[in-house]
Amino acid sequence: METPPESMERLIELVRAAHRIVVFTGAGISTESGIPDFRGPGGVWEKFDPADFHIDRFLASEEARRRYWQRSTAMYAQILEARPNAAHRAVAALEELGRLGAVITQNVDGLHQEAGTAPERLIELHGNSRVVACLACGQRVPRKRFQPLVSAAGQAPACDQCGGLMKPATISFGQLLTPESLRRAAEETDACDLFLVIGSSLVVYPAAEFPLRALRGGAPLVIVNRQATPHDPYA
Repeated sequence: METPPESMERLIELVRAAHRIVVFTGAGISTESGIPDFRGPGGVWEKFDPADFHIDRFLASEEARRRYWQRSTAMYAQILEARPNAAHRAVAALEELGRLGAVITQNVDGLHQEAGTAPERLIELHGNSRVVACLACGQRVPRKRFQPLVSAAGQAPACDQCGGLMKPATISFGQLLTPESLRRAAEETDACDLFLVIGSSLVVYPAAEFPLRALRGGAPLVIVNRQATPHDPYA
């Protein structure tokens, strides 16, 4: 879908006039980095059963956890090969210009930080696959240190502090988003004077509520996406 010149000109005007932009990103911003959209052609859900990523199945049995780690390891290898693209760098440039309030992302690939977005401005609603956390005590460790301990059969060691189950620090199906990430996202949305969506289908809630919240607060809404979204009439 080609962007009409007048739409691009309007976007430039809005960005120049804004002082506290919230950028909201989904899987579409990372496709040019080689990470397929989960729901698109060649995406994760064409290769794996989403049920295998449900938290209840992970907790249910050792066999299910091994299967989870095998699939997650394959996805992690793809993420490690990815590099930030021009869109990630453009978002980081908004921060350098002093116009960025926050980046709210549905992605778990860590590419915004790789591109230079400051961690304190980044709200990762669905977590980060580059970190592993204990489900019991909450200990967090870098995945690059933990991943070599996972066997080819998907056997992952227990937490070295409490013996609890270790899992990538991402939100699985059946898990609630953390109250802290939702609180921060709501505060930044309420404070913004431009809400810019990049690469999100805007169908997953509660995340998809934030663009509407920005509108109710009086901020313009801009959507840059390959396909239509339910929020297009308001943008």
